[in-house]
Amino acid sequence: MTTRRDPSRPVATTPDSEFTLTIDEAAARYEHAGHPRTSRSIQRYCAKGHLDCRRIETSFGDKYLITPASVAKHIAYIEEVRPTTTGRDRPRQAATDVAAIKSHDQPRQEVPTSLDPSRPVATDTRYVECLEGENEFLRSQVTVKDDQIKDLTERARETNHLIAGLQKMLTPLLGHPAGSHSDAVDHSDAP
Repeated sequence: MTTRRDPSRPVATTPDSEFTLTIDEAAARYEHAGHPRTSRSIQRYCAKGHLDCRRIETSFGDKYLITPASVAKHIAYIEEVRPTTTGRDRPRQAATDVAAIKSHDQPRQEVPTSLDPSRPVATDTRYVECLEGENEFLRSQVTVKDDQIKDLTERARETNHLIAGLQKMLTPLLGHPAGSHSDAVDHSDAP
């Protein structure tokens, strides 16, 4: 008989005795490392799996117990990812030497723009001959297509004329009701 592991529950890789820090104690460690965090931030870290923790139900709600190693690992990650010069606790250096220069005190110097190099002239005669041949072919195709369009337009006009004549001829035959047509057949049979 084989035993199956329940896929909905993760395998316990850390003994329960290592989960010793509370949220407040973990916050103290972040603050001591120079990266202060609120209790809510640490709860989010626990919920998202950034910290190894166990959630315990108490009479006042859920309580997280966190491993010290995971807090140290997360602090190291924060220090690696975020350089200290861009932290919120230190302001950036202002560009005082640039701000001190007033633009209206100095004459403005026009910087010449770079000249657009002209396109090279196509001097290869084979290339020019090929393009001229293509242009000539396309012009002849346009002439052929214009003639075809002219012929099709004439055919469409003739077809419309024939259909109009056919409608004119059939109108007297189709204009009689079905009953009167049968009466006409009966009258033709009479002696």
